Amino acid sequence: MMEFKLWRQLKREPYSEYRDSDSITVKELKRMYGIYQKYYANTRYEIFEKDFLEKTGVFLIIEPIDKQIVGFSTVTERDFVVNGKARHAFFSGDTIIEKEFWGNRALTRAMYRYIVSFKMRYPLVPVYWILISKGFKTYLLLANNYYSYYPHYGAKNSHLKDFVESYCKEYFAEYYNDETGLLNFGEDYQPLKADVAPISNEMRQNNTKIAFFEEKNPTWIQGTELPCVGELRWSDLYRYLSRFMTKTVSVSKHDSKFMPKRMLRVETMSSNSKVA
Repeated sequence: MMEFKLWRQLKREPYSEYRDSDSITVKELKRMYGIYQKYYANTRYEIFEKDFLEKTGVFLIIEPIDKQIVGFSTVTERDFVVNGKARHAFFSGDTIIEKEFWGNRALTRAMYRYIVSFKMRYPLVPVYWILISKGFKTYLLLANNYYSYYPHYGAKNSHLKDFVESYCKEYFAEYYNDETGLLNFGEDYQPLKADVAPISNEMRQNNTKIAFFEEKNPTWIQGTELPCVGELRWSDLYRYLSRFMTKTVSVSKHDSKFMPKRMLRVETMSSNSKVA
């Protein structure tokens, strides 16, 4: 899934690229922060910069006419240990796209290219995507695009529960609550602004995955986060690519009611489809 930048520029479509974090300029980082603070509350540039510098790299979404950054998703490569065995994983950080570009698949293409290259480094074992979900959209990104993930709205993949608990205790021990299975970052938390991703009664009633997310994380609006994990094997990548190539937009019948028409159905890469 190559990104033909010139072709997308000619078609005036946003394109994507992956960059190492140390190659990002101060000007680019401030541009990213300008987008971030539009959608997140309790933000400060110093915190954003410190967090970014701890990341391995970033997916950038570029507007083709002015070549401006209009979205990004940070990523960190880190192993974690489950039952005494190291597991290879990448961890997603902040992800945000300017609202007028919701629905474009540039980020999905960039993430898929990255995942394939990551998997090629560990061809004989599964690799893992670990993420913490600030809201239902991030959960849908996982649930709409992965075949094996946890927590699953259909109570599947219970073997991955140990993986979630292991990375939470390894990397977020002071914030993890064993009883609720949630992360609470307290005053350090930077939640989505209230009007960015609200959950309506209609959404709860008509979308099983959204209702499940809220059931698992009933205090999400106060800033608690739901830790999740997705497992990737070669067969999963093949199935995902097949589905991606045959669908113009990854939006399910139910989810499309609750998101702007052009919004990309992401939450790692999608959630109410038959494959989940």
